[in-house]
Amino acid sequence: MNPTPPPDCATDARDQRVFDAVRELLARQGMRMSMDAVAQQAGCSKQTLYSRYGSKQSLLRAVMQRHVSRATAGLRALREGDLRGSLLQFATDYLEHFNQPHVAQACQLISADAAQFPEEARSLYREGAGAVELHLAEWMATACARGQLRHDDPHFMAELLMSMIAGLDFDRQRFHTPHREDRQRRRGWAEFSVDSFLRAFAVEAATAPLTNQLRSSS
Repeated sequence: MNPTPPPDCATDARDQRVFDAVRELLARQGMRMSMDAVAQQAGCSKQTLYSRYGSKQSLLRAVMQRHVSRATAGLRALREGDLRGSLLQFATDYLEHFNQPHVAQACQLISADAAQFPEEARSLYREGAGAVELHLAEWMATACARGQLRHDDPHFMAELLMSMIAGLDFDRQRFHTPHREDRQRRRGWAEFSVDSFLRAFAVEAATAPLTNQLRSSS
């Protein structure tokens, strides 16, 4: 039985060194990262890693849980009534995270290794982007219940917003073409994405499109 990874609020200096080592190694080695390499990078023994995290998969899960906690912090921290502010904070944090050089590099390596390490890749997706989508969908469902957003499928809404925020910029980076390199331009895109989403799901514009009826019966 693997130990339960420590929660974000309980992360101490040892965890931070290990998590930093994992992030750096993922950017250099992708899914080929080993516990030996993590131990060497973090300055601890492999026995300590296994004692604290149980396995490489559990360690990666702890790192991804930390990422999810930070990615969704903006949704939890702001006032309940500040819908735009909450979503804008989420969008800005999302873009800033994925524009960090080591994160972009890790994503490329993990994608390249996914076919060779399918179980690990699926786990990373489930604990990372999949978990962020679930948190955002729960937040959307609550906002709909409060009458702040038009009622619709919260999971579709969450996926749509995440897609709008990402846009094509990550593909531009992957193919080494000009992209939104500075924080000001990313902020402008975050505002455009959030404002477009809020207009689409504004309560006063509530209608019952045929696509919703077809989707619910499929």
